[in-house]
Amino acid sequence: MTSRGASQFVDRDLSIRLEHAEGRGSAAFVDARRELEPGSIAEWTSVDGAYAMFDGPDSPLTQTFGLGLGSRVVSDSLDRLELFFRERSSPTCHEVSPLAGESVFEELQDRGYRAIELTSVMFRELQPGTPPSSPSGASTSRLRTRRIDHDEADIWAATAAAGWRLEAPELVGFLEGIGRVNARRADASCFLAECDGQPAAAGLLCVNDGVALLAGASTRPEMRRRGAQNALLDARLDFARAAECDVAMMCARPGSASQRNAERQGFRIAYTRIKWELRAGSDV
Repeated sequence: MTSRGASQFVDRDLSIRLEHAEGRGSAAFVDARRELEPGSIAEWTSVDGAYAMFDGPDSPLTQTFGLGLGSRVVSDSLDRLELFFRERSSPTCHEVSPLAGESVFEELQDRGYRAIELTSVMFRELQPGTPPSSPSGASTSRLRTRRIDHDEADIWAATAAAGWRLEAPELVGFLEGIGRVNARRADASCFLAECDGQPAAAGLLCVNDGVALLAGASTRPEMRRRGAQNALLDARLDFARAAECDVAMMCARPGSASQRNAERQGFRIAYTRIKWELRAGSDV
């Protein structure tokens, strides 16, 4: 495995670190959901290095990370993971790194899975003293970024959800609920950007084993093009360096504006991950 602090090459070892960081982070989300909502059906398990999350049969969070990275023989792992989801009347979904190996994809196809989604997994090395990216936009001097206090969870969640008001208004309520859970995760730090004292943008940082996972980036439509997300990125990367993280990661749709913005900020694509789905009731 690449030593911490050395140059990061895109190999199986790096993929294990990135996928496990996201898997552990997702498990922390499930734990926070159960704590915040007593009686919740949310649950997670780990099978041969793969993390499986259940947050409801229709939730996009119901899936696995890290399949095939802990073991090159996945048939037994798939049997156990499929049982976990089948017992909950849920489709089985796996986000799979290409570095897991071709045999994993062959096994999935043989079992009747179909590819439904692609994700660019991106990373950036972090070194002590690395200068932050320069915020762009017309009004950066009026921006303030900070890590929220525990009693500001609802404000942060509302800001994070409001950023989707134009693109996906039907999801705002669902995303606000996710935001309230994220704000209470044990592994997460929530950051808020304010413009002239008003909440403008939100961002999440989760730290696991030296990997800083950046997620939850969202800006209120009326507050866009003021440099809020660049300022939040700077604040989160500074926090990650102080937490002794040596690599930061984020995920985006291939070719999206989010991917382009990440590349402008020094992130590069490690690999493209494929999401596979097996519908509940399918023959295996």
